Amino acid sequence: MKSIVYRSTGDPSVLELVDREIRDPGHGEARVRIMVSAVNPTDWKSRRGAKPGEPLPFAEVVPNQDGAGVVDAVGPGVEHLRVGDRVWLALAAYQRADGGTAQEFAVLPAERIFPLPENAGFDLGASLGVPAITAHRALTIAEDGPRRLHPGALDGKVVLVAGGAGAVGHAAIQLAKWAGAVVITTVSGPAKVALVTAAGADHVINYRETRAAAEIRRIAPDGVDQIVEVAPAQNSELDLAVIRNRGSVAVYANNGGDQMSLDVRRHFSLNVRYQFVLLYTVGMAAVHAAAEDINAAIADGALPVGEAAGLPLHHFDLADTAAAHTAVEESIVGKVLIDVSAG
Repeated sequence: MKSIVYRSTGDPSVLELVDREIRDPGHGEARVRIMVSAVNPTDWKSRRGAKPGEPLPFAEVVPNQDGAGVVDAVGPGVEHLRVGDRVWLALAAYQRADGGTAQEFAVLPAERIFPLPENAGFDLGASLGVPAITAHRALTIAEDGPRRLHPGALDGKVVLVAGGAGAVGHAAIQLAKWAGAVVITTVSGPAKVALVTAAGADHVINYRETRAAAEIRRIAPDGVDQIVEVAPAQNSELDLAVIRNRGSVAVYANNGGDQMSLDVRRHFSLNVRYQFVLLYTVGMAAVHAAAEDINAAIADGALPVGEAAGLPLHHFDLADTAAAHTAVEESIVGKVLIDVSAG
């Protein structure tokens, strides 16, 4: 089978197209014929490492955490999957040499494989994983909020999504709207205004053209209930200016820097809760809860992708995986997908 691998950390040139043997699934595993693979920022960051040439935990690694396809074989002890099932994947490459989705067939633990609803295509399935599960977690950590999402779960809540034009921001807008929240989002320019509006945001603020804190307070005089934060170092003052008493800030990325300053006394007075979110270590119970709610949202038609839904799709062939990684690394707007197998 055709597979993309890398044998050392570095720029996209370390990615190679090779032929590898198809492996049979072991106990608790299933093999999936990958139709579409997706590239997330975490994929290129893992490939780059801290510096070029760093040792890898395995002799070679197949990249990409997310994808969608069809179950091709099922190992012993797997009850919820059948050959022929359409599925989407999450954490496919986590702590595995050959689990990544940048290949024609992937063998991975069945607990990382989820049924793809009938009304969803493989492009949508591959676009879930990291973005949608992260967004779900960010929306379910509030002290006064729900632990699961469903229509009505966020009724009466105001959610601020920072950088709503990104993949996680897009999923957060859609899930929050599906759950009943009023959604405010911030973006950096007119093109992104159009995208987040298409995603369903109620209020869009171009932070380069307006005083964002004042505008958010005008929309939500009592403050926002939850913030889905992509750039805490840049936005900590804004977040404090708009959060309500007992509000929560979910941080899922470090855009803009690794260090942030917080005014302890002012946060004390508001009982603000910060929750940091990393999908790799969030725990499988949270992943499975998110997958169930995500599939319910898909069944309701609440998580579409594509330009008309606010998330443009950019397709690459498997042989062009290096170019796909480069596109994500250079912050292309939208979702980068790799067409692995013919439908």
